[in-house]
Amino acid sequence: MNESALRSAFLKDDGGHAYLLIRNAIRDEIAGGKLKPGAALAPERELCVLYGVSRITVRKAVEGLVEEGLLTRTRGSGTYVSMPSITRVEKNFAILTSFSEDIRSRGYKPSSIWLKKTTSMTTPEEALALGLSPGSLVHRFHRIRCADGVRVCLEFVVVPAQFLPSVDVVQESLYEAMAAAGSRPVRALQRLRAAPLSEAHSELLGVQTGECGLFIERRGFLSNGTAVEFSQCYYHGEAYDVIAELG
Repeated sequence: MNESALRSAFLKDDGGHAYLLIRNAIRDEIAGGKLKPGAALAPERELCVLYGVSRITVRKAVEGLVEEGLLTRTRGSGTYVSMPSITRVEKNFAILTSFSEDIRSRGYKPSSIWLKKTTSMTTPEEALALGLSPGSLVHRFHRIRCADGVRVCLEFVVVPAQFLPSVDVVQESLYEAMAAAGSRPVRALQRLRAAPLSEAHSELLGVQTGECGLFIERRGFLSNGTAVEFSQCYYHGEAYDVIAELG
């Protein structure tokens, strides 16, 4: 039903069922992907104008979707499309594993949404982290990592070009491609901190701007101490637990 026809249906209705039509219209937009997880719902006053109904009718429709779990209200912020639920994934800092290995170990299917695969000269920050000379070539891999289709991580990885034949050899697992090339890291230095997600990162992960995420930076090394990986990852704060065994 298009917008004008929908409004006409509401105007002809006596008000008793208009909220159901609005509820179904919003539900259809969520199911069809027009309203994505984490997206803000239009304010009540805009919905009133759009559908030609009272604020009480709009509020009843929205409350029904909140009860269904399709929408989430945040006090002082607004109403948002709910995020898909996912069991939290444990990341063991005592073992050097890839994202794909972590996700498979929890019974989920890993997948990626690629943002960039490029080869170019290193930046000063990358050269310092990887011990490279200025102007050295590196491969860059930027992507959104998913577990069973749910976005849980933004991954930005740099690998010196000599350790992978091309960016195209990396399909799903970077570490599998590095292992095939004989350059999978055997140890790593990692640091992590809580970090509010920027507007750009929030949009890519499908969460509200300013939500707290987990930032993990890693430098991976070969057995001879050569740095072969520099990664910076932003994890959905509700999807990952970091554990470590202490002795």
